[in-house]
This record gives sequence, C-alpha cells and structure tokens, in this order.
Amino acid sequence: MIINYLGKEFFKISQGDLTVAFNPISKESKLPTPAKFGADVAIVTTNHPDYNGGADLKHGDRVPFVIDGPGDYEVKGVFVKGEASHAEIGGKNYLSTSYLLSLDGITLGFTGPLGKELSKEAKEILSESDVLFVSLAGPGGASGAYKLASALEPGLIIPMDYDSASLKTFLKEAGEDKLEAIEKLVLKKKDLEGKEGDVVVLSV
Repeated sequence: MIINYLGKEFFKISQGDLTVAFNPISKESKLPTPAKFGADVAIVTTNHPDYNGGADLKHGDRVPFVIDGPGDYEVKGVFVKGEASHAEIGGKNYLSTSYLLSLDGITLGFTGPLGKELSKEAKEILSESDVLFVSLAGPGGASGAYKLASALEPGLIIPMDYDSASLKTFLKEAGEDKLEAIEKLVLKKKDLEGKEGDVVVLSV
C-alpha cells in the first residue's frame, strides 16, 4: 500500500486500484483544499469541515462510500471497525469515532482529533494497530499524543495535524530527534517485522 499525507488529518491510502481517504478536508473548511482525487471509501471521524469532506471525493464514475460513525463495515474487501469517542476542536467538544481498518493484511488505526481521553472502546480497537495515525493537536499536546500512541504498542506511529513545534516535541519524546520526513510511505506486511513503535513522519 501507498500512504500519502495531504494535511491536517487527511490521508490518501492506495492499494492496487482501491483508494481510501481518511478525514478529507471539505470544501466548507477554511483550510486549503488539497488536490482532488476519486476515492472508493472515505472514512470520517468527526462532523467538522476540517474532516468531513468525504462526499467531495467524487471523480468520474467513482463515488466514495462514506463511513462516518461507529459500527462494523466491509466495503470492497476493506474491513473497518469504528468506536465512539470524543474530540476537542477549537475549545468545543465533538462526538468522534476512532477506526481500525484492515487492508492487505495490515491493520491501520486512526485516532481522529483527540479529546482529553479516548474512550475505552476506542483504545481497545486501536491497540490492534500495525500502523497508528495519531493527532498531535489534542488537549494533551504532542507529549500526550506520544504517550497514548506508545501505550497502544503499534509497529509504526504516524503523527498528523502537527506544526514544527509540536512535531519537534513528539520526536524528542520518541527519541527520534534526527528523523527526516518522507513524501510517501510504501508499505508491505513484511516491512512491519520487528517494528515496535517506530515513528514515520510524512510531509505534506
């Protein structure tokens, strides 16, 4: 699979002809809208313009199946489980969903924007992650994000929604001060062998 970071918490994940989007930025957001592409599946954690642009990812005949809440889903060979939690955005509380996605033998965990604490149910599914995407913009900051991510014991940790200061703090907590960002992550199941909380930073 190929993982590309498009800003905020927006990721494009490609596996063969299949394209999955996490938290696409909507047209209603004040954030710059990244390049458009067609997605088969769009996964939305939170009903907020910075994250809920799933319906915008249409291209030609390709119309995304939008997953935007808790439950168990199977779409085009992609297995998704969502558990309810809470997020804090701009000082306001939102209902949010954390997800575990299984694709090509790899499990991807996605926190979504964070509140003061993840729900027990969200932690349970995220603890199964081979690769965990964690937001650095929650109330606990970058240090709290690293503590949460490392406690869930994924093979790889991918920070998201970061600026230079929060990323620096996160990498310091991880003991990875010299880590360089990469443009995309090409990942196969065998690449996860021996990985224990290794950090990968993707650039926009």
